[in-house]
Amino acid sequence: MQLANYLFFTMGCEEALAFYTACGLGQVVLLIRHGADERIPLANEAMRGRVMHARFEGPGVLFFASDNHDAEPMRGSAHMLMTDDRDSTDEIFARLAEGGIVTTPLAVQPWGSYYGKLTDRYGVQWMVDCGK
Repeated sequence: MQLANYLFFTMGCEEALAFYTACGLGQVVLLIRHGADERIPLANEAMRGRVMHARFEGPGVLFFASDNHDAEPMRGSAHMLMTDDRDSTDEIFARLAEGGIVTTPLAVQPWGSYYGKLTDRYGVQWMVDCGK
């Protein structure tokens, strides 16, 4: 068994996935578009060509994503990245924070981890934790 998150966007999925690739998290390994296959009904014409289903993978990273005309704003959960060193922690946090909102700046926390939290420009919450 493996737990993997599924991110729902209204229209920005492909842009978000390109951003996560540029941040160094991994890459899209599967992408299916709305309207690309006649077997799958198209919810509405505005969705044609948008991401119906994508699989994103990187070292220690797996999640899925899609555009949905009825997607709700993201809330109530966060991706948590566990890193090995402070340099990589600083780098990934800075990249993800570009255009987003830092809610907990990176710092050594009372529990001992070098940790920070942010909401990226696509509304996805990220927690970055370096326990070393």
